[in-house]
Order: sequence, then C-alpha cells, then structure tokens
Amino acid sequence: MKEYLPERRRPAHGVHIYLNEPTIVWLSVCTKHRKGWLACEKAHQCLLQAWEQADAWMVGRYMLMPDHLHLFCSPVDLGKSLTTWVTFWKRRFTQSAQEPSWRWQVGYWDTRLRRHENYAEKWQYCMHNSVKAGLVESPDDWPYQGEMNELRW
Repeated sequence: MKEYLPERRRPAHGVHIYLNEPTIVWLSVCTKHRKGWLACEKAHQCLLQAWEQADAWMVGRYMLMPDHLHLFCSPVDLGKSLTTWVTFWKRRFTQSAQEPSWRWQVGYWDTRLRRHENYAEKWQYCMHNSVKAGLVESPDDWPYQGEMNELRW
C-alpha cells in the first residue's frame, strides 16, 4: 500500500552544505500579495544596499520583476542559515526603503544547484522573464538585473 505524505503549504527549507562541493542556491522571493512595486530604481538600489550589508551570503546574478525576484547566492559564513540571511536583508531593505506599502511575502523558495549546467539554465529562465511578461523586447533591455559577485562552480 502506498503511503501519502500531507501536502506542504510552504516549501521545505534547509540547504545542505558539503565542504568539498560548491554551494550555489537559486532563490525566489515574492512581494506581499504579489503587488508590483519591486521593478523600480529605488527598490533596486535599496536591495543592492541591503545585500551588501547582509554579508553572510553573497549574491551572484539577480533579476527583479515587478512582483518577485530571483537571485543566486552562496554562503560566506557557514554559521548563518539561508533563512537568517533572507530575514536580515528583507528587514534592512524595509528600513532603507521607508515605503509602507512595500512588503515581502513570508518565506521564499530555494533550490540548491547540483550541477554547473543548472546555473546557466536557471539564469536563462530568469533573463527571459521580462520578455515573457511583455515588459521588454530583449532580456538585455531590462534594467533591474545584474551580478554582484561572480559565483564560481
């Protein structure tokens, strides 16, 4: 008889870090109620500042969409969990932005990349988000993307 597990309401978290392998995580974070405030220059600059201050993990490539963001990150301080880091930079962002309507959805979605090819595949997906949404004709035209650190496999 097949045993069924209860459905999850939120994704399970916990990044397994192996000291002899690179750890790169693909992270997605949504705005509260999927409100479209994120794709603007002020939010972009506040995020960059928050990520610089949140130095337990380093941000690689990132893509901001109006109601969510994708980024790649890698641990610097093995004593700080991904959840602790995300909570920290969300709080810093909110303090810096000082926009009462700019709120984050509780939680996030994370996937630890297992092969070098996953990084390129996920980045291609991210790059084409703005085109699929009809915001630009070419991924290179979207201004709310970048790379803070080169994450090497």
